[in-house]
Amino acid sequence: MAATTPQSIFLKPTPAKAAASSINPSSLAPNTLSTSKPQKPCSIKCAATAHQIQDPIKPTHPLPSEDRVYNFAAGPATLPEDVLLRAQSELYNWRGCGMSVMEMSHRGKEFSSIIQKAESDLRALLEIPDDYAVLFLQGGATTQFAAVPLNLCSPDDPVDYIVTGSWGDKAFKEAQKYCKPNVIWSGKSEKYTKIPSFDDLQQNSDAKYLHICANETIHGVEFKDYPIPKNKGGILIADMSSNFCSKPVDVSKFGIIYAGAQKNVGPSGVTIVIIRKDLLGNAQGITPVMLDYKTHADNSSLYNTPPCYGIYMCGLVFEDLLAQGGLKEVEKKNQKKAEILYQAIDGSDGFFRCPVEKSVRSLMNVPFTLAKPELEAEFIKEAAKESMVQLKGHRSVGGMRASIYNAMPLSGVEKLVAFMKDFQARHA
Repeated sequence: MAATTPQSIFLKPTPAKAAASSINPSSLAPNTLSTSKPQKPCSIKCAATAHQIQDPIKPTHPLPSEDRVYNFAAGPATLPEDVLLRAQSELYNWRGCGMSVMEMSHRGKEFSSIIQKAESDLRALLEIPDDYAVLFLQGGATTQFAAVPLNLCSPDDPVDYIVTGSWGDKAFKEAQKYCKPNVIWSGKSEKYTKIPSFDDLQQNSDAKYLHICANETIHGVEFKDYPIPKNKGGILIADMSSNFCSKPVDVSKFGIIYAGAQKNVGPSGVTIVIIRKDLLGNAQGITPVMLDYKTHADNSSLYNTPPCYGIYMCGLVFEDLLAQGGLKEVEKKNQKKAEILYQAIDGSDGFFRCPVEKSVRSLMNVPFTLAKPELEAEFIKEAAKESMVQLKGHRSVGGMRASIYNAMPLSGVEKLVAFMKDFQARHA
């Protein structure tokens, strides 16, 4: 084999992975990256407003290209192929303005149009009321474990936490540094396989808020309805990182919804916070300026340089979700995928097992084990050979986990189920 230089690695695409070379140029926008000649300016100007941008993404959702896999990772997770191709076509020269989104000033009119439309489309998707602010932040949902109590509490204030999995537990532990949190229910003793009856919860009426994790990514437990907080002001806080925009949600039931983008709506690096405006401006004096929600709300998420390209990608995903018919239609697709997978598990005569109580099984993250644990490594290895990757369960629980977020096509779940049945036939 001929030797390669560092430069040749970038100049010579591997044949098996040269996806861009196999794409029909006519299917891409006119400013698609080309190394042969400079791009011709398109008719859309840099000063484009949110209403002057390119036509919305059309939700074709084709089968994955031969060089792509079905990615069942919990996050960063698979993204819609049509969104990736749109981003590819706009990477080099965003809509004729002569530069990439990666190069734009976050205070320039070009990026302003991007972030404003992303917020507008998200508001449309979730029907977010006008008295809520939408923030595009950094630091992941884990940073919000501290930001929430810092913004809503004084050090001696009590707050209530329902702990249905590892992420809810981590949120509680972080809050201990900034207020007086109390776990009013925990599923730890039953290995986080249930959600409590809301009628049995002993809430503190003096609690500043009630916190839940709406979907536990690791354990596959999802709230199908939400508790009504009995605290003054009725402030319910939800970490929705792994089921954000997977179904309709009545935002008005919550004081704050926060979510990392890397599961359902974009790449890692963007954290979205939806907060009722009357909760702004109450941060503790020790709160870092970057964790003060009012700072970001007052500056339209542009107090400092935000994760610009990630926000742009989220905006493309929001367009895609709207083009599919909105979150009611997206939920139907997610329900169908989950139903097929859970039926395969439950119908395997115990060969595969899902430990989660059926009524609260997640539509997004499906954990399962084998009756013969010694076969799990072989299952994961063989699945990877069939272009199904990232099926290994979280290190804290083992087994397998299939994350079937919005962008996972039905064909991916169907292929996984067929593989599971074949694997069982050969190893039962």
